[in-house]
Amino acid sequence: MLTSQRKQHILAILQRDGQVIAKAVSQELALSEDTIRRDLRELAAEGLLQRVHGGALPASPAVADFASRNHIAADGKARIGRAAAQMIGDGQIAIVDGGTTAVQLTRQLPASLHATIVTHSPSVAVELALHPHVEVILIGGRLFKHSVVTMGTAALAALAHIRADLFFMGVTGVHAQAGLSTGDLEEAHMKRALMQHASETIVLASAEKIGAASAYVIAPLAEASGIITETTIGDAQLAPLRGAGIVITQV
Repeated sequence: MLTSQRKQHILAILQRDGQVIAKAVSQELALSEDTIRRDLRELAAEGLLQRVHGGALPASPAVADFASRNHIAADGKARIGRAAAQMIGDGQIAIVDGGTTAVQLTRQLPASLHATIVTHSPSVAVELALHPHVEVILIGGRLFKHSVVTMGTAALAALAHIRADLFFMGVTGVHAQAGLSTGDLEEAHMKRALMQHASETIVLASAEKIGAASAYVIAPLAEASGIITETTIGDAQLAPLRGAGIVITQV
């Protein structure tokens, strides 16, 4: 079998099963695991999968920059944002992550809401600038231009005095075994810190992020309280997530 044929076979397994186990593929094709691992490395370099210990998972397409992500699953993100906005009650403090779905959340907040929104996203803060009753706390720091959020020591220090009721977190991957992940190491640390300053974490994940993984782990799946995602995802794909005790809301 040619290298190109092996790679297509690996991608077909990934699409069918949602994962690739290197040992199983090597046995199936009567090839060494080193050969299959080399194929996985090359496919990962092309952005076609995410390597994990023992094999590979689907790579999240949501690692594009902020401007590009605006065009991915726009309708689904609006529905997710609307459902998330309805979870914030009067008098509550909510941390809102950066990202395109988070912007949709802020646009859906009712004008009558009296609450406090903490965010490290200038885009989220600007969306709320004209809201009549929402107090906005903008966390400063170094601007990570890819996701248009602040990060770094100053941002982490600003969190020290904040205890929120809810944290609405954006991710690029949600997987039962690989956990919650994103495409940048420092961003993963920032999201982890935000989780630790809220009583509950709700993950906002459009369909392409479910069952996918990115390079940097934020936290195990079980550390989230719930996930809001789309109705287009089937029960079989969601079953492993529910097995982790996560409440899943589909909209």
